[in-house]
Amino acid sequence: MDMNELYAIGDVARRTGLSVSAVRYYADAGVVTPAASTPAGHRLYDVSAIARLELVRTLRELDAGLDEIRRVLAGEATLRELATTHLALLARQEARLRSRRAVLSAIVRQDSTAEQVTLMHKLVGMPDEERDRLIDEFWAEVTTGWEPPERMVQWWRAARPELPDEPTAAQLEAWIELAELVRDTEVRQAVRRELYEVCTTGAGPLMTSSPMLDTLEAATPIGQAAMDAARDGVPPDSPQGRAIADRWIGWLSGVFATPDSPGRPDTPEFRIEAAGHMRQGAEWDRNPPDPEGPFDRYMALVTAVNDGPPQRFPFEWLAAALHASADPAS
Repeated sequence: MDMNELYAIGDVARRTGLSVSAVRYYADAGVVTPAASTPAGHRLYDVSAIARLELVRTLRELDAGLDEIRRVLAGEATLRELATTHLALLARQEARLRSRRAVLSAIVRQDSTAEQVTLMHKLVGMPDEERDRLIDEFWAEVTTGWEPPERMVQWWRAARPELPDEPTAAQLEAWIELAELVRDTEVRQAVRRELYEVCTTGAGPLMTSSPMLDTLEAATPIGQAAMDAARDGVPPDSPQGRAIADRWIGWLSGVFATPDSPGRPDTPEFRIEAAGHMRQGAEWDRNPPDPEGPFDRYMALVTAVNDGPPQRFPFEWLAAALHASADPAS
C-alpha cells in the first residue's frame, strides 16, 4: 500500500472490511475524516485514515462507544485505559449472566412460583454480610434448646459458604439451594433433631466428650504429615513413612485408653488391622454414600458453593505405610 496514495471509499471499505455506509458514517460523525475529496466531492482516504478505520472496527466489535473511540484516536485516552474500562464492564456483564443462568436453572429444576423467582434473584445478589447473618441465624436456632459441646458448635459454624468475587453458575445454583435450605423452619428443626441425637445417644456422649475431642484433635498434625508425604510422593515404606506410621499407631493405640487399660498394644497384627481400616476408609472416600439428612445436604452444598473440595485424606498411602511398618524386617 502506497503511503502517499489516496484511496476511494470503495477501496477503503474493501481494505477495512467495513461497509461503504459505515465509512461514511464515521466520517460524518467526525471519528475518521477523509484526507481529501475529488472535485466531484468523492471522499479519498490515505493509509493513516485506513489504519484508523481498522482500529475503529476492532474497537466497535469490542463494544467501545464512539466517544471512547474519539478520545483514543485524539490521544486523550490510551488503548490500555479503554481496555481496562471494558474489562470491568465485561466482568459485571458476566456476573449478571451467571446470576441469571443460576436463577433460570433453579426455575427449570424446581418449577418455581413467581414469589420463589423473586426470592432466588434476591439470594443471588445477597451481600457477604447478609449471607453470614443468614448462616449465623441458622446455627443459632439449630443449637438453641439444648447444650451441644461448644467445640462441636465451633466446627459446625466454621463450615459456611464463601462465594468468590466471580462465582460460577454452579456455585450460584448451590448457594440458592443452600439459602433456601437454611431459611426453612422445618429444615432447621430437622437438623437440630439430627445433631441432638448424634451427640446424646449411643456413643455420642463419649465421642463428643472433651477428652475424646482432645484425642481426635491430636490426630490432626499426624494426618497432615501423612497428607504432605503422600502429596510429595514419599514412598510409604521409606523411613519417613515408617515414622508417620509409628506416630499414627501411637495415637491410635491410646484412643480408648483409660487409667485401668493402657489401650491396644503395638503389634504387627494391630498395624495390619489398622491398615485394613484405612483401606475401608479409602473405599468409602471413593464411593461416599449419598447425603441422607439435611445436615449432610448442608455440608455438600457448602462444599459446592466454595468449589474447593477438601484435601483428601491419604487412606491408601497410610495403609501402605502401616502395612510396611508391620514387617519386622522393614
